[in-house]
Amino acid sequence: MYEPIRTKSVHTMAVAPGIPHRSREEELDIRLAGQLTALLTVTDELHALTECGAERAALASAADRIAVEVTRLSGHSPLRAEPTDGGDRSRVTALRQRAHTLAGNALAVATSRNDAGAVALAEERLAAHDASSPDLATA
Repeated sequence: MYEPIRTKSVHTMAVAPGIPHRSREEELDIRLAGQLTALLTVTDELHALTECGAERAALASAADRIAVEVTRLSGHSPLRAEPTDGGDRSRVTALRQRAHTLAGNALAVATSRNDAGAVALAEERLAAHDASSPDLATA
């Protein structure tokens, strides 16, 4: 007939004392820092592949601002990728599309976190990648 359960549920074991838990805010901080770090990597790569002086300077400035946000969120400076040399136009287009996607992801997380600074930065990067790539503006 009926036999009682002899072991604890995995769900009750998950809330056992001594196991560290993070709050929703901490989880969102970690997720936003990860999205911004990925955006920083792509921004550094675009900076290395861009020849135009004004656009190159804008990418360098954006990368520095992203690094400041990541430092604020995670408590330590992000590791900066060493960009590769050279690249054709299709690679730059693919990187811009990736940066656009990452900026959108960061915007979604920053919005749910109610972080005005990160929202403004993500919106700025989203608009910059929209404006720089005609393929994204029509998508």
